[in-house]
Amino acid sequence: MRRRIVLRVLVAVGVISLAVFGTLVWVDSRARERQLGRLIERQALMLSDTIRNATRQSMLLNQRDMVHEIIEQIGRQEGLEKIRVYNKDGVVIYSPDPALVGTRADQRSEACDGCHAAGKPAVELAAGHRTRVFEDATGGRRLGVITPIANEADCEGAGCHLAPAAQRILGVLDVTVSLDDVDRTVAAGRRISVGLSLGGIAAISLLLVGLFHRWVGKPVESLLAATGKIAAGDLDHRVEVHRRDELGQLAESFNQMSARLSEARHQVYQSNKLASVGRLAAGIAHEINNPLTGVLTYSSFLLKRATDEETRQDLETIVHQTKRCRDIVRGLLDFARQVPPKKTRVDLNAVVERALDLVANQLSVQNIQVTRSLRPDLPSLSADATQLQQVAINLLVNAADAFESDDRQIFIATDLKRVNGDEVAEIKVADNGVGIPPANLGKIFEPFFTTKENRGTGLGLAVCWGIVSEHGGTIEVESQVGRGTTFTVRLPLVPRPAAVAGGEASA
Repeated sequence: MRRRIVLRVLVAVGVISLAVFGTLVWVDSRARERQLGRLIERQALMLSDTIRNATRQSMLLNQRDMVHEIIEQIGRQEGLEKIRVYNKDGVVIYSPDPALVGTRADQRSEACDGCHAAGKPAVELAAGHRTRVFEDATGGRRLGVITPIANEADCEGAGCHLAPAAQRILGVLDVTVSLDDVDRTVAAGRRISVGLSLGGIAAISLLLVGLFHRWVGKPVESLLAATGKIAAGDLDHRVEVHRRDELGQLAESFNQMSARLSEARHQVYQSNKLASVGRLAAGIAHEINNPLTGVLTYSSFLLKRATDEETRQDLETIVHQTKRCRDIVRGLLDFARQVPPKKTRVDLNAVVERALDLVANQLSVQNIQVTRSLRPDLPSLSADATQLQQVAINLLVNAADAFESDDRQIFIATDLKRVNGDEVAEIKVADNGVGIPPANLGKIFEPFFTTKENRGTGLGLAVCWGIVSEHGGTIEVESQVGRGTTFTVRLPLVPRPAAVAGGEASA
């Protein structure tokens, strides 16, 4: 595909460059031709006037040989094709070429158009009408200059001709100059301009190809390769961004899309897993609930009637473990009975305060110091207050179980953040407990996963993840072994579909 884009760019640049350079070459060639033409025209006019002035005195003195000699000498100049002097009858009387002397001009020829175009001889010619450009028999371009020879007062005493005073024109001087040098110069300039233009087009095209490959081709190839990897299922692949232009923004958007796809896939995987576990848990709970009830009832009854100390200890163990199994079964049933949230306008700070009140006694017994920082101007959001309260309680209880030293501190806060252009409400629960090993960070939201021996069912964080996902939010975890753990819940102020938002566990 990149080659097709490069080809299109090259064709477009080539066509535009050819049009621009072609126009410039044509304009330059025409301007040069006109400039040289005007120069040759001025020189031809000056030459014609020089011949007339040089022969004037000899004509007045009727020195025909001198007139012939002057015209012949001037006619030897390079580029001067013909010099002809016509009398009033249109007969050539002077010319360096003896073959032309005595020939008669055809008034219908192009040489006579300046004077006889109107059907009768012109008495005077403007400077612009004295010159003409035509092609001779060989196809070469020629410049002709006509200079009328006027019947002056001094001509009356000359013996060369007898002309009445009313006859104002005695003849015509016709000078023909070759334009071959002009045409060769223009053609040479045109060839040079065309060559330079083609070289310029080639240089510009190569430069554009190089710049296009660097600025467009390579980033597009990188995006195409990344797209292929995403299509193959590697949603963790990212495009390196080294620029701030539109392609850089496209790469950043691509990376954001990949991250969201990865989150969505993780959400679908986690949701499917939770749904499967929920169905399994519900079935198991119903199957073992009745036998457990019987065991607990009879063991409690026997415990009350036991008199032997050893028997009492055994029965107490049975009762304790049976109650633990009952709690697990209840947790399984609660986990399996998760329902879609019943959303109303909720004050998140009030939800957190109620959760703290419910676990205050447990935290006090464990000598845990709680620090709270609730943002007072936090706007309300659409949510299920009971479910969010359960999330806060589960996170607080999870933090309370993370301590091994006497320094036990929990920090809980609410805040307003902007994530990817959207405003979200945030709940953060942090502790200074033992922390979570990196190997376990990806498992903590899985059902029944727990690192607490003989404590908990491993369902609390899984329930939190499910509730937050149903609200279109995210839950993230950061932890360092020996320094503590921080859970961050983000909930959108504007409701979003659960399938769009997703949840994530990240270190």
